[in-house]
Amino acid sequence: MTHYAVPLDDMRFALFDVAHAEKLYQRLPGCEEASRELVDAVLEEAARFTEQVLAPLNQTGDEEGCHFDPSAHAVTTPQGFKEAYAQFVAGGWSGLNAPEAYGGQDLPESVGALVKEMIDSANVAWGTYPLLSTGATDALLQHGEEWQREAFLKPIVAGRWTGTMCLTEPHCGSDLGLLKTHAEPTDKDHYLISGTKIFITAGEHDFTENIVHLVLGRLPGAPAGTRGISMFLVPKFKVDREGHMGERNAVQCGAIEHKMGIKGSATCVMNFDAAEGYLIGPAHRGLHAMFTMMNAARLAVGIQGLSLIERAYQNSLLYARERLQMRALTGPKYPDQAADPLMVHPDVRRMLLTQKAFAEGGRALVAITATLADIVLRSAEKAERETAEQKLSFLIPIVKGMLTEVSIECTNHAMQIFGGHGYITDNGMEQLARDARITTIYEGTTQIQALDLLGRKIFQLQGVGLKLFLDEIGAFCQHHAGTAAMAEFIAPLSAKAQEWSVLTQTVGKAAASNPDELGAASVDYLYYSGYIVLAYCWARSVAAAESGSRSDSFKEAKRRTARFYFQRILPRTTAHAGSIQAGAASLMAMPDPLFG
Repeated sequence: MTHYAVPLDDMRFALFDVAHAEKLYQRLPGCEEASRELVDAVLEEAARFTEQVLAPLNQTGDEEGCHFDPSAHAVTTPQGFKEAYAQFVAGGWSGLNAPEAYGGQDLPESVGALVKEMIDSANVAWGTYPLLSTGATDALLQHGEEWQREAFLKPIVAGRWTGTMCLTEPHCGSDLGLLKTHAEPTDKDHYLISGTKIFITAGEHDFTENIVHLVLGRLPGAPAGTRGISMFLVPKFKVDREGHMGERNAVQCGAIEHKMGIKGSATCVMNFDAAEGYLIGPAHRGLHAMFTMMNAARLAVGIQGLSLIERAYQNSLLYARERLQMRALTGPKYPDQAADPLMVHPDVRRMLLTQKAFAEGGRALVAITATLADIVLRSAEKAERETAEQKLSFLIPIVKGMLTEVSIECTNHAMQIFGGHGYITDNGMEQLARDARITTIYEGTTQIQALDLLGRKIFQLQGVGLKLFLDEIGAFCQHHAGTAAMAEFIAPLSAKAQEWSVLTQTVGKAAASNPDELGAASVDYLYYSGYIVLAYCWARSVAAAESGSRSDSFKEAKRRTARFYFQRILPRTTAHAGSIQAGAASLMAMPDPLFG
């Protein structure tokens, strides 16, 4: 069984020292009571729950998986999962960030992000069940009618019901313009929704008395493509306008998928056969409502990547300190033992430091991004909200795409450090690698995140978010330009920021004459951008540590890890820049028959 201990000290550092959340909460409406003492108490209680309740179920849930009864169209979750959810609800965690008006605790999104990291490090498969309830909450808050919030949102916040997001269909994945699910109007206030959705996380389970599906479909006469998509609320059990639950609706789980990882999470085929549902928001504006959910889900999946990096690192470190293998190249370090521990070997240290750099740098990035979400949701200043929204929109594909991709790298490092013992199931490293693999696929593949970043956030929106972020980096570098302790980080960060701007312009010019240049550059551009964003997070972390009251050893650890990142990881940008500058020719010029 793998080990997990919540990194509370680094979480507090990322939130309060790097992201300056304490000062932010004091001035944001509704956050005034989120004192450091309160937040610390919440984090400590979340740590207890995740370490003691969720973490022990991680490996057993993977081994058992979910069970499907086709005769009853029912899913039974692994042993202990349902009981853990009952404790989750009893602890008030289901409404942590929801408004008090609907039964929530109304705590900042950035606090919820840290709690989510704990949940997913402890048991990422279990964490998928409450995950999409958050997206459903956001969609109802922003696009639902008041009666819908009263009838549906309150039981979701209370944890009695959960939510799903039903987008994908068998014939179309991310190309939602092809979806066929349709909704027929009735002479009452509801619609009849018919169609099949696949890959629906938590579409059916035994946790709650009802499940609320947010379904994309088409109304009669709807425009073709994505412009004709509407969103509907379709509950497992019918719900009237007063919130009373009635008979079973015509929606059923047809099967669950047999997957590579997250086996404790039910991934369902959902069949809607004239199921009663309610329209959310205006007709044909479902894509707009969906992106409210999708942005929250993409940040959440980025946090999943971070959480798996953290757990992989903790177990790699323990094993590297204990496992005796060969002697150090410079001579025995522990001559009284039969061999030296793995920690003495340079390449093992490379893998460990890579994990540590991505875990702590990624945590700072999540804290910064989540505090932007707090500003967007709560600031009383319109200009501040708009600026934060532009930065947040820019960072979301980087958080999702980058942290999930490096989670694959880091969980594979864990397997490599364990050697043969990592490949077998006993030690849990192969489970982490399997669980990490889905994070680069669902809620939009890495390629989709890359196209969103470069195609939409940079070129369609004139790079407003990038300009704001580059200005922020420039101001940070200028502020620390004369600080000797920061010199080794400021010069390369400033140079990379300038290079980033020039490279973006180069891609833009190439894509103006050949649109394939955008697609050819996009994934490399995502990586390139992600490495620079993490470099900025590491520079901020060093500056925060140096100016704070942390111990000398804490400051030294931050400095040395940042130095490793700048010297051994940030140079990866050079290779990605080279691939971007090579253009689309070598990708697109070869005729199809020559592929074999």
